[in-house]
Amino acid sequence: MHRAQKAALASIGVGLIVLALKFGAYWLTGSLALYSDALESIINVVAASAAFIALHVAAMPADGGHPYGHHKAEYFSAVIEGVLIVGAAFVILREAYFGVMHLKPLQMPVLGLAVNALASVINGAWAWALLRWGRQWRSPALVADGKHVLADVWTSGGILVGVGLVAVTGWLVLDPLLAGLVALNILWSGWAMIRDSVSSLMDAAASPETLDQISKLIATHSEGAQEAHDVRTRQVGSVTFIDFHLVVPGAMSVSDSHAICDRIEHALKANIEGAIVTIHVEPEEKAKHKGVPVLLVT
Repeated sequence: MHRAQKAALASIGVGLIVLALKFGAYWLTGSLALYSDALESIINVVAASAAFIALHVAAMPADGGHPYGHHKAEYFSAVIEGVLIVGAAFVILREAYFGVMHLKPLQMPVLGLAVNALASVINGAWAWALLRWGRQWRSPALVADGKHVLADVWTSGGILVGVGLVAVTGWLVLDPLLAGLVALNILWSGWAMIRDSVSSLMDAAASPETLDQISKLIATHSEGAQEAHDVRTRQVGSVTFIDFHLVVPGAMSVSDSHAICDRIEHALKANIEGAIVTIHVEPEEKAKHKGVPVLLVT
């Protein structure tokens, strides 16, 4: 099992522990705000399960039907997670509306808040780990899961403060109003997740920093060539597809031009994790006199 899959599987276990604690906090207090927090934890567990399945599919090797691999499965996971988050937001908004209509006093608020705080500490540590691993391993599914869990941590923090105010002041209306604010925050984070994932499904280019690194690598390892132009990239999960045209002298042999391509490809793969490189060789009359300048070694 791949390391990212193990992290996603562990995320399911952590999510279940946090879910149990948060529902325990709701059961102790009867707080609608804590109930909304617990509902979001259900989405965390479902989303972590979706991420685990997506990572399993993404790790499958290329085949006849999918010659470029199955890497985009991770983005489908993030889209599904975003849709689930939006759905949870509307459920919470509904509960908040009825909560304003029928205000209820809190029960055992101190113990309930302590239990919820423990769940938030666990979530915070796990969100940090997921984001660190997701960025290090270039896994959109883990990054999406980490961002969702981190959003849950901030939400829980606000809820803890708000429910504490309800307990101290006796302003019962604050409880459902907090639940409504939580729902709006969840709705925004879900929309942002869907937007970013759809952009990646549409073959978004690599980051500007990666593009700059690619250009420098091509320029410094193209000795013997004249020009590299039409450099294109697309980021698919942990894989970066790179293709461009390399202009060489017309009289250069196939073997010599192939050696240059091998040198460039080796440099890109050594420095860009998961790089898949395609180079189209052209004679000098095809030069566009733009693109990546080749550094001449004297």
